[in-house]
Amino acid sequence: MQTTKIKDVIAYLESHAPRAYQESYDNSGLLTGDLEAPVTGTLLTIDCTEEVVEEAAVLGCNLIISHHPILFKGLKSLTGRTYVERTIMASVRKEIAIYAAHTNLDNVRHGVNKKIADQLGLVGTQILRPSRGSLSKLVTFVPPDSLDKVLEALHHAGAGSIGNYENCSFQVQGTGTFRPNQEASPVVGKAGNLEKAGETRVEVIFPTHVAESLLAALRGAHPYEEVAYYLSSLENENQDVGAGIIGELASPQDALHFLEHVKKVMQAPVIRHTALPGKPIHKVAVCGGAGSFLLPDAIRRGAQVYISADFKYHEFFDADGKILIADIGHYESEQYTKELFWEVLNQKFTTFAFHFSKTATNPIRYL
Repeated sequence: MQTTKIKDVIAYLESHAPRAYQESYDNSGLLTGDLEAPVTGTLLTIDCTEEVVEEAAVLGCNLIISHHPILFKGLKSLTGRTYVERTIMASVRKEIAIYAAHTNLDNVRHGVNKKIADQLGLVGTQILRPSRGSLSKLVTFVPPDSLDKVLEALHHAGAGSIGNYENCSFQVQGTGTFRPNQEASPVVGKAGNLEKAGETRVEVIFPTHVAESLLAALRGAHPYEEVAYYLSSLENENQDVGAGIIGELASPQDALHFLEHVKKVMQAPVIRHTALPGKPIHKVAVCGGAGSFLLPDAIRRGAQVYISADFKYHEFFDADGKILIADIGHYESEQYTKELFWEVLNQKFTTFAFHFSKTATNPIRYL
């Protein structure tokens, strides 16, 4: 039986939540530890603290997967002066790796916000604010008898997905011309002769971060010695990546009744909210963690309630009677991320145990 290494777990998790999708300020990824170390067990948590590292050690886990990165800013010393330094020192001393999947897991379509939406029973969900600048287009030219093979390779490498549709491409027939020189080994024609060949122009959209592997797949499947292609960046909205989620309730609900449902499901000791609307709600926007920046998007998309956390006092005024803001708390909004980690990883790995951390890491208490 092949030993699973830390790098294998990370690679699989990042196939679902690529680090390329994290925000510029973030620090997702492997923070401490050896990628080549065999995994003995994995502890899933929202935050990594000294107590969590100790919990992992007791359970025999040498990998902690956390939502929030314990290393967010640069450290200039490791003296144990702060809880961050002490946590890092403990993990290194006990040879326990720490990995964080933060805003990259927030920003994927089936990530943190989709998990919240599922818990609340929302249907027909879409990204609230789709990202721009994360898509590119490949144009290449393929002889007809190799078209299926090349397309299969491109789709397998990650090209051709648009929202709920896969294996998308555009094709048009044409004629390619070329003159091989004396050092060429052409599939068609002879060196020195001007050749004409029927070709299919193929266009596919792909996530920009897979460009390198996509080109490798193209070259591996294409019959030509020299493969002609164009790459271009797109400003299209990426329907699979972005901030927040918006969806609908199966049937309209009274606002107070719905907030009571949210409080129970999200185990929120208290919900800070704006004035209740005088009519039922059916469209709901959500964003785990600090989400006040998405309030204009929630209003623009027609949500009657926006569930998030970390709203400041004056930001509640921005609802302006157009939407119900429900601030349920940062930890409370992201607590199901541990289950999300398990749902993703348990599909692949069965040779070691996944544990949910029992350490209470929410730093906020309520009277």
